[in-house]
Amino acid sequence: MKIIVQKFGGTSVASSESRQHCFKHIRQGLNENYKVIVVVSAMGRTGDAYATDTLISLAPHITGREKDLLMNTGELISACVFSSELVEQGISNRVLTGGQAGIITNNEFNEAGILELKPERMLKELETTDVLVVTGFQGISDNLEITTLGRGGSDTSATALGASVNAEYVDIFTDVEGVMTADPRIVQDAQILLKTTYNEICNLAHQGAKVIHPRAVEIAMQYNIPIRVRSTFSDFTGTLITNQSELDDQNQRDTGQFLTGITQTSGIMQFVVKTNMSYSMQDELFSLLEDSNVSLDLINITQDSVGFTVKKNKAKKVEEILANLNLAFEQRDDVVKISLVGASMSGVPGVVRKIVHTLYANDIPILQSTDSHTTIWVLVPEEQSKDAIRALHNSFGLDKPLAR
Repeated sequence: MKIIVQKFGGTSVASSESRQHCFKHIRQGLNENYKVIVVVSAMGRTGDAYATDTLISLAPHITGREKDLLMNTGELISACVFSSELVEQGISNRVLTGGQAGIITNNEFNEAGILELKPERMLKELETTDVLVVTGFQGISDNLEITTLGRGGSDTSATALGASVNAEYVDIFTDVEGVMTADPRIVQDAQILLKTTYNEICNLAHQGAKVIHPRAVEIAMQYNIPIRVRSTFSDFTGTLITNQSELDDQNQRDTGQFLTGITQTSGIMQFVVKTNMSYSMQDELFSLLEDSNVSLDLINITQDSVGFTVKKNKAKKVEEILANLNLAFEQRDDVVKISLVGASMSGVPGVVRKIVHTLYANDIPILQSTDSHTTIWVLVPEEQSKDAIRALHNSFGLDKPLAR
């Protein structure tokens, strides 16, 4: 059988009116002779009656297992309401919990990891019905405890279920038309990406883009299941996320659009240790940071200095460690990390020069930088970060509309 997965987020299932748009997409899938697995989030956002954060606020003192039991109810309510209205539309369906759909997890309550996928129940149900409505964000452990998958868990549910049944694609429906080249609240002429790769989207998601959770993309990449990020309220097919080999890399090079997108990370602090440290001292410093569960980012190590960034909630611990080692250091909390992501820029000369020239021309200093084969990161003063993003977005031609 041909199977697709359609995931609808909280805003998509929040009201009867918005759910009508969901049903339109389901009908389209059925008309194309697909069996449809629908994954739903809890209805609405914070403040709405059955949203996850609203449910948590009802019992703020429970944690772990009991908190998962509470959070589980939001998706159950959503799935049953969705199912009832599907029946009203003349579309027969069955509701399954995440556990019944075969998502087997560990016992890490509130942030469970998927251990195994068992699609047999879903495949059996699809022999007699065309639509399954599955609660997102949740699974079940080997000892039958209800678990949840952490923030972004419904995205993860959708791609995991798609992988388990070898779906032709997974549609992630949201309130935007696709993944954009930059945050449209910062860059007015940000464009919707028509195609991009798993690696690029993982990098964008890890660095601050919030359209899809990186864990969901990693699962789809592992099983090579295409993802489309789409708007519930539009017929546009959105952004296709797939394998690099399926993209026309040469066309990107020919047009000079080496970048896929630009995103930003705030809430960080920069440390630069000025003391000339021996290798043994460097080793001791990084060992103490590791023992204190401090994750470092944007790391630069030379014979004369060591620079890195940390999340602000870890800054006090870093200060204590550096002071105890009698290391002189400077720190800044007014910084933003800008990430320039693009698989096509690997091996292309002149990319760094364009970044440096663009920021220099706009009087924006680069406080620190590093790179990988698909991403270049620059640290800039927070007050100039939006100007930096806009300038780089324009300089790399990301403001040019793409033909749909």
